[in-house]
Amino acid sequence: MILYLDTSALVKAYISEIHSAEVIAKMKSTDIVATHLIAFVEAHAAFSRLKREKKINEHEYNATKTSFTHDWENYLQVENSKNLMQLAVDLVDVFALRAYDSVHLAAAVLLFRQSSQPVTFACFDQRLNKAANVLGLKLLI
Repeated sequence: MILYLDTSALVKAYISEIHSAEVIAKMKSTDIVATHLIAFVEAHAAFSRLKREKKINEHEYNATKTSFTHDWENYLQVENSKNLMQLAVDLVDVFALRAYDSVHLAAAVLLFRQSSQPVTFACFDQRLNKAANVLGLKLLI
């Protein structure tokens, strides 16, 4: 099985939040954990925001960044392609999604279409989950 994490789910593997335990448990029981390349930047931005908002301290921030950067190579990283970007554009129109939400969904859909394994979509945005469900992806939550 492939577990696709959008950035909201990926961050929960590194920052203790609601549903972190579910994300981590699913990651441990999954053959392949995937995400789009943009999640690398988005996750770092999330960690930085948490530090600015004083939800994590400097030590936690540095440790989180180090851990995440170390783990990054273990994820199946979906790269941009013309087909992925066109699908993302189509999904924006159909589901009224934000830009990078659409990119994440397109990446998961392409994995679903190209793999012989089922794909579970992990995300914590109601609109994005609804779209993923309509497109046939199994949802984590």
